[in-house]
Amino acid sequence: MNQKALLGIALLVGGLILLYFGYNASESVTEEVTEAVTGRYSDETMYYLIGGAVASIVGLVMLVRK
Repeated sequence: MNQKALLGIALLVGGLILLYFGYNASESVTEEVTEAVTGRYSDETMYYLIGGAVASIVGLVMLVRK
Protein backbone atom coordinates (compact mmCIF):
# COMPACT_ATOMS: atom_id res chain seq x y z
CA MET A 1 0.00 0.00 0.00
CA ASN A 2 1.51 3.32 -1.02
CA GLN A 3 1.60 6.60 0.90
CA LYS A 4 -1.21 8.16 -1.15
CA ALA A 5 -3.59 5.37 -0.18
CA LEU A 6 -2.62 5.60 3.48
CA LEU A 7 -3.17 9.36 3.46
CA GLY A 8 -6.56 8.84 1.78
CA ILE A 9 -7.59 6.35 4.45
CA ALA A 10 -6.43 8.69 7.22
CA LEU A 11 -8.38 11.61 5.73
CA LEU A 12 -11.48 9.49 5.25
CA VAL A 13 -11.41 8.16 8.82
CA GLY A 14 -10.59 11.59 10.27
CA GLY A 15 -13.40 13.17 8.27
CA LEU A 16 -15.90 10.59 9.45
CA ILE A 17 -14.83 11.20 13.05
CA LEU A 18 -15.32 14.96 12.61
CA LEU A 19 -18.76 14.35 11.09
CA TYR A 20 -19.67 12.18 14.06
CA PHE A 21 -18.62 14.88 16.54
CA GLY A 22 -20.44 17.52 14.51
CA TYR A 23 -23.63 15.46 14.49
CA ASN A 24 -23.41 14.89 18.25
CA ALA A 25 -22.80 18.59 18.82
CA SER A 26 -25.81 19.50 16.69
CA GLU A 27 -28.06 17.28 18.80
CA SER A 28 -27.08 18.83 22.15
CA VAL A 29 -29.65 20.83 24.11
CA THR A 30 -27.71 24.09 23.96
CA GLU A 31 -27.18 23.72 20.22
CA GLU A 32 -30.88 23.11 19.65
CA VAL A 33 -31.75 26.22 21.68
CA THR A 34 -29.19 28.27 19.75
CA GLU A 35 -30.59 26.97 16.46
CA ALA A 36 -34.15 27.77 17.52
CA VAL A 37 -33.21 31.35 18.45
CA THR A 38 -30.77 32.20 15.65
CA GLY A 39 -31.88 29.75 12.98
CA ARG A 40 -28.40 28.29 12.48
CA TYR A 41 -25.83 26.10 14.20
CA SER A 42 -22.92 27.55 16.16
CA ASP A 43 -19.65 28.20 14.37
CA GLU A 44 -17.90 25.32 16.13
CA THR A 45 -20.53 22.81 15.02
CA MET A 46 -20.37 24.10 11.46
CA TYR A 47 -16.56 23.75 11.47
CA TYR A 48 -16.91 20.11 12.52
CA LEU A 49 -19.51 19.37 9.85
CA ILE A 50 -17.82 21.23 6.99
CA GLY A 51 -14.32 20.03 7.89
CA GLY A 52 -15.52 16.45 8.22
CA ALA A 53 -17.30 16.55 4.89
CA VAL A 54 -14.31 18.06 3.06
CA ALA A 55 -11.81 15.65 4.64
CA SER A 56 -14.04 12.65 3.86
CA ILE A 57 -14.51 13.65 0.24
CA VAL A 58 -10.80 14.34 -0.30
CA GLY A 59 -9.88 11.03 1.34
CA LEU A 60 -12.39 9.14 -0.77
CA VAL A 61 -11.16 10.77 -3.97
CA MET A 62 -7.57 9.91 -3.06
CA LEU A 63 -8.55 6.29 -2.59
CA VAL A 64 -10.58 5.99 -5.78
CA ARG A 65 -8.16 7.76 -8.12
CA LYS A 66 -4.99 5.95 -9.05
